[in-house]
Amino acid sequence: MITIPYLTALSTYFSYGLLFAFGQFRDFFRKIFDWWQASNLQGYAPICLGLEDFYIRRLYLRIQDCFGRPIASSPDAWFDVVERYSNDNNKTLKRTEKISRCLNLGSYNYLGFAAADEYCTPRVIDSLNRFSASTCSTRVDGGTTTLHRELEDCVADFVGKPAAVVFGMGYVTNSAILPVIIGKGGLIISDSLNHNSIVNGARGSGATIRVFQHNTPSHLEKVLREQIAEGQPRTHRPWKKIIVVVEGIYSMEGELCKLPEIVAVCKKYKAYVYLDEAHSIGAVGKTGRGVCELLGVDTADVDIMMGTFTKSFGSCGGYIAGSKELIQYLKYTCPAHLYATSISPPAAQQIISSIKVILGEDGSSRGAQKLARIRENSNFFRSELQKMGFEVLGDNDSPVMPIMLYNPAKIPAFSRECLKKNVAVVTVAFPATPLLLARARICISASHTKEDLLKALEVISQVGDLVGIKYFPAEPMKQLQHQEQQPGKDAIKLE
Repeated sequence: MITIPYLTALSTYFSYGLLFAFGQFRDFFRKIFDWWQASNLQGYAPICLGLEDFYIRRLYLRIQDCFGRPIASSPDAWFDVVERYSNDNNKTLKRTEKISRCLNLGSYNYLGFAAADEYCTPRVIDSLNRFSASTCSTRVDGGTTTLHRELEDCVADFVGKPAAVVFGMGYVTNSAILPVIIGKGGLIISDSLNHNSIVNGARGSGATIRVFQHNTPSHLEKVLREQIAEGQPRTHRPWKKIIVVVEGIYSMEGELCKLPEIVAVCKKYKAYVYLDEAHSIGAVGKTGRGVCELLGVDTADVDIMMGTFTKSFGSCGGYIAGSKELIQYLKYTCPAHLYATSISPPAAQQIISSIKVILGEDGSSRGAQKLARIRENSNFFRSELQKMGFEVLGDNDSPVMPIMLYNPAKIPAFSRECLKKNVAVVTVAFPATPLLLARARICISASHTKEDLLKALEVISQVGDLVGIKYFPAEPMKQLQHQEQQPGKDAIKLE
């Protein structure tokens, strides 16, 4: 749990309050001026209305140049960012012909497969020539190729499960699967910080939903015990089934799931475990097999394993792995399998090829080198950021490391100043995070060199001093080095 310094929380509340007050003030005068003008709605109600519309117009649009930046190259360690400008105070942004070569600290390219690869790329091109870009059909009609069968066998073997089924979109893998495996009379117990795809899938299932404190097995046990004792609402009948949903690496926190403890609790109370490994599969573990391998959990103790191919494998889509009976049931009943176009054959080939590289089946040791490099890069970068005085969330070995910003004014300031120095970062704020907990989310890749990381650290340290987000004292050696590089300036700024 994040503990916000009192003054930081106070200043953040004040900043949002000021923005909200000025926004309401402008909306008041907008209504007065619009009253004199003829409405173009022609009797229709406004399609965009409410707090969300207010937030977009009065807060988000002020800083929308920090989001959705178009790129003009593959998302490798360095990529080309298209420059944009606005003539109407950021309401609309227009692209220019200019590009900036920037260090990429935002993409999920954990193992570096998003760029051209000596083993993967030729095979992807061959599959494109053989199968075309799309099957133009669902899996149950004409959308199952030999590549899809091979991919499912490959994924099942890789994650250590008897069978697997793949889908064309990672988000849908969660949101479409959960309503199929549980419904009315069932109970979903979800981590409080689970991804939006899990939240929407749980809501769409019709099952009762309960939430436990983030990554806290003791509270999970308390919730389980209470719900089993109470039973279903009104009738108090026993639950038809109970599913506990957690993530391997939490995408906004960079924290590893306390999987061994959670599995022990679920086994004690006979609850199923649903593990989302979107950010962990391929990125952690000795051979890239995710948090089960990293934390020493038998995959047989995890009933349903979900993951995506958009992070470590340089492709798209997602998978569900489990027992043969479960996978066969999903193929008969899941809308994402029955009605959605199957995953693109070149995308499927990219996943197969990248898994072979990870396992060393390409005849080289590049996969092991990539896994070692992502681990070394992540731990080095996290350690250096903490030494500089930044508040960095997450655990060692995780390639996701959020740097806390808090104040809304520091969100665009940090993003824009980094971009000026040719470092592209992702900033995240409400509604993706709680209102007070805005952050910059750094994603490290195996394709980053030591020189890349040192440049990123230098830029982030300079911007951190400028913006004022070093909430902890820097280590003495780092502080001394920084003062030598910038005489007359303080090494840190505390709030």
